[in-house]
Amino acid sequence: MESLENRIERLELYLELLLKVTDLESQPFYKLVISKNLNKKELAEVYSICEELAEKYEEQKKQGLIDFVPLLTQFVGQLPYKLNPHETIYALQQQKLYPGLMDKLASLVRMVY
Repeated sequence: MESLENRIERLELYLELLLKVTDLESQPFYKLVISKNLNKKELAEVYSICEELAEKYEEQKKQGLIDFVPLLTQFVGQLPYKLNPHETIYALQQQKLYPGLMDKLASLVRMVY
């Protein structure tokens, strides 16, 4: 029976090879997840935050609200510590994940900084 250590080493090798043949430039958020070593729980947290805020954004937009800075603040405050908020927003926006929310958060970031 193969040792756990050997299996992990082989999986790491396969992952390295896959990363070389995969066009991660077209998938910047996934590239960010991999480069920041996020685990499954942390990735699920990011998706959960984005889904919650995307719903809030659409609700607030329907109500005619125009100040979405609190959504940016909540996003930044809940993001796993491994991720830079600006980098994450940009990567999600470029990969077209949560497009309405990320477009708004990116515009807010540009206004603030």
